[in-house]
Amino acid sequence: MTAPHKQPKPDSRKYDDLIGDIEKGIIKIPKFQREFVWPIEKTAALLDSIVKGYPIGTFILWKTNQRMADVKEIGNIPLPPTPGDRQVEYVLDGQQRMTSLFAAYRGAQIPRAGTKKVTDFAEIYVDLDLDLADDDQIVITELPPVPHKCVPLSDVLDLNHKIIKRMTADGFSDEELDLAESCRLAFKTYDFSLVTLTREDIDSAIEVFTRINTGGSVLTLFEIMVAKTYDEKSGFDMQVEWKKFEEEIDDVGFDGIAPSTILSLLSLALSATGECKRHTILALDKEAIIDAWPKAVSAMKSAVDHFRSVYRIKVSSLLPYDALLVPFAYWFFRCKHEPAGDAHLRMREFFWRAALSNRYSSSTESKLAQDKKRVDEIIENKHVPWLDLEDTALRIDSAESLVKTSFATGNSLCKAILCLLAHEQPRNFHNDGQVLLDNSHLKIASSKNYHHFFPKAHLRDRGIGNENSMVNITLIGADLNKRQINARPPKEYIQKFEKANPTMAKTLLTHLVDRQGMGIDNGDYELFLKKRSLKIWDMISDRIYPVHSTATLTPSAPPAAPSPVAGT
Repeated sequence: MTAPHKQPKPDSRKYDDLIGDIEKGIIKIPKFQREFVWPIEKTAALLDSIVKGYPIGTFILWKTNQRMADVKEIGNIPLPPTPGDRQVEYVLDGQQRMTSLFAAYRGAQIPRAGTKKVTDFAEIYVDLDLDLADDDQIVITELPPVPHKCVPLSDVLDLNHKIIKRMTADGFSDEELDLAESCRLAFKTYDFSLVTLTREDIDSAIEVFTRINTGGSVLTLFEIMVAKTYDEKSGFDMQVEWKKFEEEIDDVGFDGIAPSTILSLLSLALSATGECKRHTILALDKEAIIDAWPKAVSAMKSAVDHFRSVYRIKVSSLLPYDALLVPFAYWFFRCKHEPAGDAHLRMREFFWRAALSNRYSSSTESKLAQDKKRVDEIIENKHVPWLDLEDTALRIDSAESLVKTSFATGNSLCKAILCLLAHEQPRNFHNDGQVLLDNSHLKIASSKNYHHFFPKAHLRDRGIGNENSMVNITLIGADLNKRQINARPPKEYIQKFEKANPTMAKTLLTHLVDRQGMGIDNGDYELFLKKRSLKIWDMISDRIYPVHSTATLTPSAPPAAPSPVAGT
């Protein structure tokens, strides 16, 4: 039977000792703590409790030889690194209170995250016109109409002969000077309660942090791994490294990719089991992660480039699942080249089966472990069908089911179909110019890039239903959609644009629309949906099977013998 951990005993420190340990770099705030958010009024209330001798709660520290990424400064005050011969004490609980005490003591100016506001903690005062025995708050931030009875907190904390002489000259009475001295002693002699954990393993510290923060922000797996892999000697900070990668892929339209993707990739590549479950990632060797990081980042970049060039997915907002990046990045982690020949067809089939199914809607970690094994088999030139994998049954089974699918930007199935449309490199109706899809409009449901070929308002006015069918969606320039089409039916705006665009028939083909025979000129919406859905379904058929086949496509139909196909 394992002996229980020895319960830590509470200790105490004085105000000067706490501040001194922060200034020496001994007490640190780990980066996984949330931002300092307390308003100055709450800090003043905390200080008022101290001066009146009320309990303010216990600080929980983790004392260790390990070095994690920590807050390098509080406000405008830089903090030194922990001396090499000293253990560091990380604040696991009480960060807001600890920061408040330091900011007030030093009169720090703290910028507020996400705003241009700066809070000046020098603007905290002690009202000497009050009595410590009263219920009124003596430590304040708003000066009363007659402020001559108030002094800055810094004067009280550092009350000396020079300050007393100045206060006497300013008309403060002996009673008020006595009160200032009582406040100074209250701060100086207050016993701050601390519990210090001395277990050396970071997992125990993080477990404690998670348990005591159940009412607040629970650490994400990435935040935990940032703490676990920080290496002062090599200068490795996973959070900083991920931000560099984010900035690079943001520049090419792939913003918002979850950092869990690279953790999954590292786990698939490094773990003995080839899994990427939480406990597997947490058990990865720190040095192995640091060594593999550059290769993993390179593989992720190659996967992004592959999606942008081969699949023509120019923006991450069109990607049905972020998790799709992982198996492709794993390919590039193992191989220096893109999938080619039969391997390309098999990886392409996997992409579209996953995109058009519920593959990553649940149990993503176990699915990625399966994907890893299948990618290994493809690299080794083994032919095993994707159909035996869990959750690869298509969510649609015919052109008719496409017509019944309603458009929603957050729906993975709709995103997959948008990827198909984007692959054709759609061109604008009025000038045959290529539609730019790498912009922020695609992030929102009301994006002007999303155009209903038969405008919704037009269909509603005619009493025609199913106006939001996925089959009715085209991708065009925002300006064209907003300023030149509006609610006009296609028979009007297409005929108008033909005068300036003599290649209209070819332009429409990039949207999987035929100029003739699809009901444009006579406003036959039902015919349009039927004909266009067949074109979209043909594209799906080509991608789901790495062969040309005359067989009817169903979610469970087995693939025919492999042979090359057109399209990507």
